[in-house]
Amino acid sequence: MIDRIIVGLIFLVGLWGLIGKRNLIKKVFGLSIINAAVVILFIMEGGKAGSSAPILEPGVRDIVDPVPQALMLTAIVIGVCVTALALAMAYRLYKATGSFDIDEVRERLDDGHR
Repeated sequence: MIDRIIVGLIFLVGLWGLIGKRNLIKKVFGLSIINAAVVILFIMEGGKAGSSAPILEPGVRDIVDPVPQALMLTAIVIGVCVTALALAMAYRLYKATGSFDIDEVRERLDDGHR
């Protein structure tokens, strides 16, 4: 039970960083923390299905389902790609506006379009 609470707290920290912060880099880190919390939760819950490695030999029972781990490996790769793309976009916005503050970026981009 405590492990789910800790994962929930990690998720909330990421959500706070995504919603509560104005700095674009901190928002990207918040998104990455949310991704990590979801991956941890899926691996934690997927590992409770059994206790043995999924090697099909006679007499082996109670095997762990490998599908959640395979899916989370894919989710980790996608999360790294999303983080890299978001950081690249934040850098381009910084070069265009001179700030990582989302309010200043929005204001400067609106001034540029008028």
